[in-house]
Amino acid sequence: MKEVILIKDGEIALKGLNRKTFEDVLKKNIKLSLYGLGKFKITSAQSTSYVIPLSEDFDIDEACERVSRIFGIVSFSRAGICEKDLDKILNFAPKYLAEQLENTKTFKVEAKRSDKKFPYKSPEICRELGGRILEKFPHLTVDVHNPEMTVTVEVRDFAAFVHTDPERGAGGIPVGTGGNAAILISGGIDSPVAAYMMAKRGVKLTAIHFASPPYTSERAEQKVVKLLKKVCRYSGPMTMYTVPFTKIQETIKDKCPEELFTIIMRRLMMKISERIAKDNNCCALITGESLGQVASQTINAIECTDEASKMVVFRPLIGMDKQEIIDISYKIDTFKTSIEPYEDCCTVFTPKHPRTKPILKYVKQAEEAANFREMIEEALQNLKITNINQRED
Repeated sequence: MKEVILIKDGEIALKGLNRKTFEDVLKKNIKLSLYGLGKFKITSAQSTSYVIPLSEDFDIDEACERVSRIFGIVSFSRAGICEKDLDKILNFAPKYLAEQLENTKTFKVEAKRSDKKFPYKSPEICRELGGRILEKFPHLTVDVHNPEMTVTVEVRDFAAFVHTDPERGAGGIPVGTGGNAAILISGGIDSPVAAYMMAKRGVKLTAIHFASPPYTSERAEQKVVKLLKKVCRYSGPMTMYTVPFTKIQETIKDKCPEELFTIIMRRLMMKISERIAKDNNCCALITGESLGQVASQTINAIECTDEASKMVVFRPLIGMDKQEIIDISYKIDTFKTSIEPYEDCCTVFTPKHPRTKPILKYVKQAEEAANFREMIEEALQNLKITNINQRED
């Protein structure tokens, strides 16, 4: 029995003259996501994309799982293929959906006749197929208002497709259509969620992580890699740059006022990240900050942080509370990894009483007095590069 995956575009359908560009990127992303599952081809017609298996070993179950995480798709259906003949549709549909029909109580039939040359109109298809299903499964009841299951027949140009209720897709727009940006990634809950949310808006990601051995362990860095592997199931492959940050943090501790430790650290992270971002053709930085969550995320602190870089900074979590962020982290399966007890460099030398309303003038004076220029260059010369993808290498 031949099956396909029918994919419905999301926001792409609203695009104008550049719609084909979005469609081409989505097709490329689908191919990349389904790599390794067997031979298949992708075609498009009538605002629908078709993933068509070309080999018997094609893993369509795993393919559906991966399709559910591709941005730019509003819904998808696993469908059986049938010849465009009413008698054959009436015989095929009850057999193809037998298991689901056995385990439901109410249903209705919907027909979509995209091929207007097909001799039967949608109401006729619904009436005939509904009757045939009731003959085969007499325990069922028709409920056109609130059915447990909807049987759908789509009569299209080259075949008829039978499926049940479509699965919800990831939404958003295809990754790669929204430009490039660098995510400052820690091992916490917030930054992986911020990465996911910007990828949903089509942004291709580069990751930047700051490590401070021996204050942070190798396991902390491995934790970040693990988090990014989960994120890249949605965002696609990315490169992670690990910045050696120990010397800089020790200098902050030795030469800067304690209440300004965190804000100066954040400013130096932004300066380093801007350099890495520019080298990777990124037009923006991304952080996981939420307004007022901690001392370095007040309006005044964010203002001081942003002054350190000329690059635009996206903060997709800025208006969210912690529970909202946690809910998304559960959805994308990063929460349990994020709470593993391997701390990142943001927890190193945390001041007892951080300044919540820092004054930029005094922050810059303290930063300039410590003279971090050579240390920044040294850190940039010793970056560690890790390629991240969803496959186990």
